Amino acid sequence: QVQLVESGGGLVQAGGSLRLSCQASGRTFSTYAMGWFRQAPGKEREFVAGVSRSGGSTYYADSVKGRFTISRDNAKNTMYLQMNSLKPEDMAVYYCAAANKPLVLPGGSYEYWGQGTQVTVSS
Repeated sequence: QVQLVESGGGLVQAGGSLRLSCQASGRTFSTYAMGWFRQAPGKEREFVAGVSRSGGSTYYADSVKGRFTISRDNAKNTMYLQMNSLKPEDMAVYYCAAANKPLVLPGGSYEYWGQGTQVTVSS
């Protein structure tokens, strides 16, 4: 089992940047594929980005491709989401997720979830 804690959310102006972090507990972080999701008020949770357990494969939603970068540091048990050129429509609660698999393709399921961190983008 793994526990996940997100951080790095906050208020930023449109066009600005934020870096989210997801700290995982335990010594088996490198065995988990990881992902970022987000949920805006009144909307369903949506996939943002995913990374394989090794970090060698990454996937992005079309809405963030070219602006967001997912990465992980297995030595630090941490995953990141660098968000650049933020738009008001990026405003949401961002969640990290983990799956005990090498890779989770977009649309796949995750087993463990963090509590979320709020990202607010002002126009």
